[in-house]
Amino acid sequence: MTIVKLNDKISEKTAVALGIFDGIHCGHRLIIENACNKGLVPSVFTFRTESVKFKHGKPFEYIYTNSQKLHFLDKAGIKYVLSPDFDDIKNMTGKEFAEKILSGIMNAGSVICGDNFRFGKDASCGTDELKVFGEKYGFSVDVIKLKENDFSSEKFRAMLRNGEVSRKNPYILYGEVVHGNEIGRTINFPTINQNYADGQLVLKYGVYFTVTEIDGMCYPSITNVGIKPTIKGKRSPLAETHILDFSGNLYGRNIEVEFNKFIRPEMKFSSVVELKEQISRDISAVRSIIKD
Repeated sequence: MTIVKLNDKISEKTAVALGIFDGIHCGHRLIIENACNKGLVPSVFTFRTESVKFKHGKPFEYIYTNSQKLHFLDKAGIKYVLSPDFDDIKNMTGKEFAEKILSGIMNAGSVICGDNFRFGKDASCGTDELKVFGEKYGFSVDVIKLKENDFSSEKFRAMLRNGEVSRKNPYILYGEVVHGNEIGRTINFPTINQNYADGQLVLKYGVYFTVTEIDGMCYPSITNVGIKPTIKGKRSPLAETHILDFSGNLYGRNIEVEFNKFIRPEMKFSSVVELKEQISRDISAVRSIIKD
């Protein structure tokens, strides 16, 4: 995948999916898949996730960091991505955005967006204006209208805050495996640790049945999201994953952990021994889920 800059120009004719795409949920995937099926070069215009501070007048709590989002767009088959900081183009009029960004840089032959897409300074333009600009600058516009029960970013955020995860609408944590306090190793349950970024939505604290992908192989795993209240000290939220039936050094590697089912809330135990006993029960629960 090629990251496009504001002074570049794509030579190939593209189909451009438009959106912040901070969650790559079902609704986002409909738009992205549409761009991939146009017979043109699939591309995305988005904003660098961390540069968006507010959305709909509220502080913006993003689901995936920009690097995570780019990873998922690459896996989806997108060839070009233009993802500037929001401040770099926030003062562009709708006409300037269509002419300079979509037609000029992206070389769009087709543009795809959701029915609530807004653009131009102060979000002054919507899909009707986009179609008018498309006629002027030579690109078609497809507006994806989501059904009432389809996903929206706000719905997805609410579900994640409640720990509602499933294979149908997966939440995947992708990030570097970092060193932790290695308590898990001392009780024979080694874990890989992945941090959350400042401003990123953190899944409901608790224990989850997860699946971890390593070198194309998928391993059942169990993941605790939270602040490890049993261990003394103050810390930021992180995800700790114990991978069943796997041994190996994953430090420094970027790993995907897919969350499939909430098992229980995070708990504070009176001792490390009690924690170890509960982890054993959690693993038994995961093995039962696998059998079913």
